[in-house]
Amino acid sequence: MSDTQLDAWFPRAAPQESAPLGAVVAGSLSKGLEVKLAADRLIEGLAVGRYVVVRGQTDRRFFGMITDVALETRHPEVAQSPPESPDGFLAQVYRGTLTYGRIHITPMLVLDPTGEVRPAKTVPAHFTHVYDATPEEVAEIFGDADEAGRFFIGAPPEMPETRIALDLRRFVERSSGIFGKSGTGKTFLTRMVLAGVMLEDAAVNLIFDMHNEYGWKSEDESRQEVKGLRQLFADGRVSVFTLDPESSRRRGSKVDYTVRIGYEQLDPEDLEMLAPLFGFTDVQTNALYMLRRRLGRGWVRRLLAEEPDADLIELVEGGKIHEGTLGAIQRKLSQLHRFGFLVDRADDDPISRILNYLNSNKSVVLEFGRYGNDLVAYILVANYITRRIHRAYVDRKEAYLGGQGQEPRPLMITIEEAHKFLDPAIARHTIFGTIAREMRKYNVTLLVVDQRPSGIDPEVMSQVGTRITALLDEESDIRAVFTGVAGSAALREVLARLETKQQALILGHAVPMPIVVRTRDYHDLYGEIAGKGIDLADAAKALFG
Repeated sequence: MSDTQLDAWFPRAAPQESAPLGAVVAGSLSKGLEVKLAADRLIEGLAVGRYVVVRGQTDRRFFGMITDVALETRHPEVAQSPPESPDGFLAQVYRGTLTYGRIHITPMLVLDPTGEVRPAKTVPAHFTHVYDATPEEVAEIFGDADEAGRFFIGAPPEMPETRIALDLRRFVERSSGIFGKSGTGKTFLTRMVLAGVMLEDAAVNLIFDMHNEYGWKSEDESRQEVKGLRQLFADGRVSVFTLDPESSRRRGSKVDYTVRIGYEQLDPEDLEMLAPLFGFTDVQTNALYMLRRRLGRGWVRRLLAEEPDADLIELVEGGKIHEGTLGAIQRKLSQLHRFGFLVDRADDDPISRILNYLNSNKSVVLEFGRYGNDLVAYILVANYITRRIHRAYVDRKEAYLGGQGQEPRPLMITIEEAHKFLDPAIARHTIFGTIAREMRKYNVTLLVVDQRPSGIDPEVMSQVGTRITALLDEESDIRAVFTGVAGSAALREVLARLETKQQALILGHAVPMPIVVRTRDYHDLYGEIAGKGIDLADAAKALFG
């Protein structure tokens, strides 16, 4: 069959909404479908990430995504001697016959005649027509954004009126990730997802707020003030803890509790993650455990004391530890003196306080204040708290399975600079790597936020259930985002072509298929939360006077 005959299927009439984009001319399930563009469709109006429907000959509809756009010529002389004018007679003669547009489609799902959605396991026949996906068809795939447990996160760029929702119950079932290079809006996207989780009551949250952006208020790039989670949920379901009360006061942040950690509460496991930053050798790291056994609960305070310690002198003289090793440990641990949140003896146990809030279904945002710029402080505190919270959840879940007590509420722990906790060299031995691999075995999952996903252990990345990814530049980071994702080759080009702001590729456990969205405006949440029956002004007065 000639191209002229094929082109006759697409009359040169004014395009209509029901007019096909083109017809399938080649392809396979593994490599995708090649579609010859209809003569009346402008290739410039098509972009990667757009959704299309291939309406098969057996009442099946194949739902897929455009992953490549190309120009084709049937004769080499056209490329060697192109028409002088793009609107001239020769150009019009060539267009649709010797030259035509081609789009590559990756089929992902099939809607069978009963409306059931299944993964694509076959391909449509030759010459099957391809159409733009309608909002109704998108809704069939992604569900109703107003349904309980779903959160409207954005719309496809080509379909601004279509509401795409995350299934938050599935989102919190496994650890998830939000990725993107600096300046792409990761923080706003993370804050919005966290607000959705709280709004739909999908999980209680513990948020390690490295740069004080999630609690009370923050600023966008235009220096306009935006509400933090506690202002959004002024009904008391979000509490703010701080390591730096002076910083919180200066910023006007409303704080519920000041975290203080006693030296006697520290274990070697709390300091082991700091080995790369402190420069601990393996010998020095192993010595921490021996010192803890010999010196007891006050081991860190005794190591940092200015006066000589008789027990330490005895350990050196008895050959239990080399004097040089002990001196190196003391010098490196002396960096802890600069942290005001570390005290000789804490009057209160911050872990019990955090657990009390979480058990009351109150999410906790821990502000780091001025310590957020110090990676040692961030890793120390996040590791210290997470290890103990996870242990408490393990105990409660095991007691529940044994018929004692209630099952703990799902908990999602948010960490920034996630690659520092999940580096391949340490991820298998840290609490964060353990939580990611457990896949909510004990009702605890992670929300990892990072601009360098290539720094995260591939085994951990393969366990990340839902990935929300803004623009990434580095090929290694793009490759890392698709770790463990089948058929990811076609999606890499889609990710690389995202706009720098307010666009993200979402794939994984919480969506039925990968989708590019223009994320909703964060300020829209103000009205939505108020519409759920939360009177922000009255609640704020009740809480703060």
